[in-house]
Amino acid sequence: MVDRSLSARSLEVLLGDWRGRGSAYEALADRIRLLIVDGRIPVETRLPAERDLAERLGLSRTTVAAAYRRLRELDHLHSVRGSGSVARLPGAPAILPASLESEYLDFSKAAPPALPWLADLARQAAEDLPAHLGDSGYDPIGILPLREAIADRYTRRGLPTSPDQIMVTIGAQHAIALVARTVVARGDRALIEMPTYPHAYEALRGAGARLVGSPVAPHGDGPVGPVAGATDAAIAADREEAMSLVQSIRHSNPVLAYLMPDFQNPTGRTMSRESRGRVLDAAARQGTVVIADETIAELDIDRAEAFPPMAADGPAVLIGSVGKTIWGGLRVGWIRADRPLIRRLLAVRPPGDLGTPILDQLLVTRGLERMDDILALRREQLRAGRALVERRVAELVPEWHVPHVDGGIVTWIGLGAPVSSQLVLAARQEGLIVTAGPRFGIDGAFERFLRVPICQPLDATDAALQALGRAWRSLGGVPLGEPDPELLASVV
Repeated sequence: MVDRSLSARSLEVLLGDWRGRGSAYEALADRIRLLIVDGRIPVETRLPAERDLAERLGLSRTTVAAAYRRLRELDHLHSVRGSGSVARLPGAPAILPASLESEYLDFSKAAPPALPWLADLARQAAEDLPAHLGDSGYDPIGILPLREAIADRYTRRGLPTSPDQIMVTIGAQHAIALVARTVVARGDRALIEMPTYPHAYEALRGAGARLVGSPVAPHGDGPVGPVAGATDAAIAADREEAMSLVQSIRHSNPVLAYLMPDFQNPTGRTMSRESRGRVLDAAARQGTVVIADETIAELDIDRAEAFPPMAADGPAVLIGSVGKTIWGGLRVGWIRADRPLIRRLLAVRPPGDLGTPILDQLLVTRGLERMDDILALRREQLRAGRALVERRVAELVPEWHVPHVDGGIVTWIGLGAPVSSQLVLAARQEGLIVTAGPRFGIDGAFERFLRVPICQPLDATDAALQALGRAWRSLGGVPLGEPDPELLASVV
């Protein structure tokens, strides 16, 4: 049964700058199709009436009718008596088939491959397991050795922490959703950066939050600061961004703010210590709970200054995980918070899950013992990936702008034209899955940008960049192929 509807105004916002060089009805159908298959228009959502959308977009009703007809032909719309046109996905499997896994190169997931010595860590964890087999195995807060190891790492990074300030979760995404469910009541405002990580704002929406966006200023190349080597433009951009966040907190009074202060996904920017302090001070005055996602905070390549955890500069709930350092297949993350909030999280957690698997926790405990070695390896991999992306883009598509990031797992490439969604669909024909810029926003913006990982194996990265180059050259009016819906919704 249809229980969601999309107004013409809301769809106009999602569409962004959708007009291409082909016919209007085909361009409109292509954009709506992408919105459906990557999840920005949920399945079973009722689209606006043809007349309403035509008036809103300044088109003839014939054009909108033709676009809807095209979507029905592609099985992305179906008619429900009394409900109009409803979004759907063609009968695609929920899990990517093995044939497609080999057919497509997946660049929608910005995550490195597993550590080469992961199997050794697993064997060590298995040897540690017998000591825990006398318990029930249900562990909603996390085993003490792991919480001690996490707390010790925070302390070494400049934030004194005790194990009772740590809760172990089933990855960072679970941690974000759990904090949101604990803090947010339906209808509360939540502040997010724009652009930001899509599954984070989806978790906030799932908790009932109304989202308020604050722009991440483009910092350009090099460090931000006031630090050695920071350009005047980078310093100005950092201050502008902090001012926007402070004003949004004061004017919107959000109950929660989700920030990624280090190597932000997707832009790669890092917030200066000075700006962190300003934002945290404003949040404390308003009673806003700040979530600082630090899942990639230690993945610097050549950052000019070492940054402590954000909570060293003011009250903040910290989110961490090993998905970007050890392996994404290890679903282990954590929350660092004050003790009263940890107790609230313990009360809210059981209806959703009963704890993180013990064997995985033991493996991560072993991994944290070698974290300095792990980070050194990842740093070299990221340095090589960054160099390859910068060099090959300059050779293949010199009109694109690749910012020089000083850490993190992605770069936010400027395309010079609002064609990110078109490029993503064209890339599908070249065997590449990549995520369009608007997927990282909530209002159809960022069509001029494309997120490209720098953390994947070099041969795969080179093949992906060649595919993007071919897709870019194909955009001159070539009809776009039909995307596979199961390829677009998940972003890492």
